[in-house]
Amino acid sequence: MSLSDPLGDMLTRIRNGQRAHMTSVDSPASKLRTSVLEVLKREGYIRGYFQEELRPGIAQLRIELKYHEGEPVIKTISRVSKPGRRVYSKIKDLPRVYNGLGISILSTPRGVMSDNEARAANVGGEVLCRVF
Repeated sequence: MSLSDPLGDMLTRIRNGQRAHMTSVDSPASKLRTSVLEVLKREGYIRGYFQEELRPGIAQLRIELKYHEGEPVIKTISRVSKPGRRVYSKIKDLPRVYNGLGISILSTPRGVMSDNEARAANVGGEVLCRVF
């Protein structure tokens, strides 16, 4: 089965898993998904993730969700740039998410990074999603 928006599918799996208070969720593996998960782990929104191979050439990611006092750490996670409408932002025009409490994840020429890292590196790019 082919997906038109693989990253949106992974974000929905995370959102649904946290609403159901699951400890982990599975998602098919790709380089973009791994890069986004690395940013989420660095920023402290998930406990971790690891890649396991189901059969030769087919891998999946197991994402370990994080909770604080029984509540999910991720309050909202939403896709910004979609396959039908790409959203690009210069670093000067990039708004802060919840006045700096949340993050935006960007795909830049230097790789996938959070908005704080993009500001430090002074690069803009495609706004993939927002997390709070």
